Amino acid sequence: MNDCIFCKIINGELPCVKVYEDIEIMAFLDIHPVNFGHTLIVPKAHYINISDTPTDLLGKLMVVTQKIAPAILKATGTSSFNLGVNNGAPAGQVIFHTHFHVMPRYEGDGYKMWGSRAYAPGEMEKLGEAVKAAI
Repeated sequence: MNDCIFCKIINGELPCVKVYEDIEIMAFLDIHPVNFGHTLIVPKAHYINISDTPTDLLGKLMVVTQKIAPAILKATGTSSFNLGVNNGAPAGQVIFHTHFHVMPRYEGDGYKMWGSRAYAPGEMEKLGEAVKAAI
């Protein structure tokens, strides 16, 4: 895609600090990190989000994530990370090219996950049945 920033990075049209590359996947440091060491893992082929990405390629993305996450943790001196995938604009996806975020976490870093709410009585069961019916 000509206007995709990740495609431009993959094609060498924009600079990045690359930490991993193979024939199908590239990983590079995020230029606007949530935390020190925040890394993006992207397929080289353009897919909009995980719903659009072939299953076998998603599996390869996860294998690469499992391979490089320990290296990121070692390099940053921490032992924890969040793995993030924003799938669609309402979920916070800004760049519409499939990508995983590996975000190292540090004790007291101030980064907060989302809050929660309780289901109304019977709501969880009803939703569970709707999901099962849609599969």
